[in-house]
Amino acid sequence: MLDVLTADDPLYEELYDVRREAESVGNWVDVAAIMPAVHALRARGPVLAGRLRELLGLPPHERHARAAGRPHWTVLSYEACEAALRDTATFSNSVQGHDNPAGEKSMGILEMDPPVHRAYRRTIQPRFNMPEAMGWWREHTIDTIIERLIARMATGTRADLNLDYCARIPVYTITTAIGLDGDEALRFRHAYLNSTSASRTVTMEQRIANARIVESTVLGLVERRRAEPRDDLVSFLLGMTLQIPGDAPRPLTDREILAHVKLVMVAGGGTSWRQMGIALFALLTHPEQLAAVRADRALVDDAIEESLRWNPTAPYFYRMVTKDVELFGQHIPAGAVLELGLGPANRDPARWERPDEYDLFRPRKSNMAFGLGTHRCLGMNVARVEINRGINALLDHFPHLRLDPDAPAPFMTGGLEQQGVSGLPVLLR
Repeated sequence: MLDVLTADDPLYEELYDVRREAESVGNWVDVAAIMPAVHALRARGPVLAGRLRELLGLPPHERHARAAGRPHWTVLSYEACEAALRDTATFSNSVQGHDNPAGEKSMGILEMDPPVHRAYRRTIQPRFNMPEAMGWWREHTIDTIIERLIARMATGTRADLNLDYCARIPVYTITTAIGLDGDEALRFRHAYLNSTSASRTVTMEQRIANARIVESTVLGLVERRRAEPRDDLVSFLLGMTLQIPGDAPRPLTDREILAHVKLVMVAGGGTSWRQMGIALFALLTHPEQLAAVRADRALVDDAIEESLRWNPTAPYFYRMVTKDVELFGQHIPAGAVLELGLGPANRDPARWERPDEYDLFRPRKSNMAFGLGTHRCLGMNVARVEINRGINALLDHFPHLRLDPDAPAPFMTGGLEQQGVSGLPVLLR
């Protein structure tokens, strides 16, 4: 795995280009132009009738197939987003799924609601709690991966931290934890991304072929670990018991393990990459705050939390409305779709002063970057540890780290629902 980790591979440029990722699903936007318009919309009310894209004058894009043809309402304040996220009975996550003849939950726990969601989440959550993130994940994967990447970059004077560092840490952390071999990491992510209906760059035949690669890879691993367990996530899942209320306890099926693995691989290998880049982008473009973090490493966690508030990589989520409801002055009928602006909530001036500024010294308040309530991000503890260890290692080994003045200046880019940095060209010395 380690040789593959530090090797050049053209798939990095294909898979870890934020703008290309957005264009492949047809939802690219001018990220810099959105927030002023969002602030103006919020001033009209915390909940507005209509799709956010329509309200912003953007071209249409259907994020979820189950949302098509339904009336939409947009939520832009912190208070309203919090109320919706905590009411899972009224605002269902089922909008995220894809209907299929077998009735299978193709998005796993992402499309489940309590109490079924809680039962399935309990079969994987213990591996992602903070003690495990600081212990098993660090010792098993994160520290070794970071060490090898630092050594690779140390042979030169320049790097693109987006491709050379941020992209590699999460994908190999997750791949190793799952139990896959290193050379399967990029190929597995590539196959999964090209197996979904969201990608506009592949044919139906190619989607089917890539879906088969994903299934055969994971189900083959499940079969091997059932015969010979190891200290990895698949072996852990094989040993867990599912207890759905009213049903007899039972082990997870192979396809339930497949759903868990796909979620962990894609979410962990995608959102963590982009958020790590955003955190580094924030510090590199605020040199006085970077200097403060260099001098006092206790500020690293504050820097990360402020980057999550300032620019969360996944700023918009969706919910299906299960019954007629009044939400902050708006009557919303059953069957409608709620668009939750977690990014706008994180910049709500009713909660934060100077909300558009990155300031790691601001008073710490909870933010929406990882969601709230039942569907709070499963991997947030692992992500925080990856980013913390990654930033500390860079500052340890490259004390003069700074943006490369001869390279294009980095900027935020991407789609409405997934955002990140255009690149991170730096001088290491």
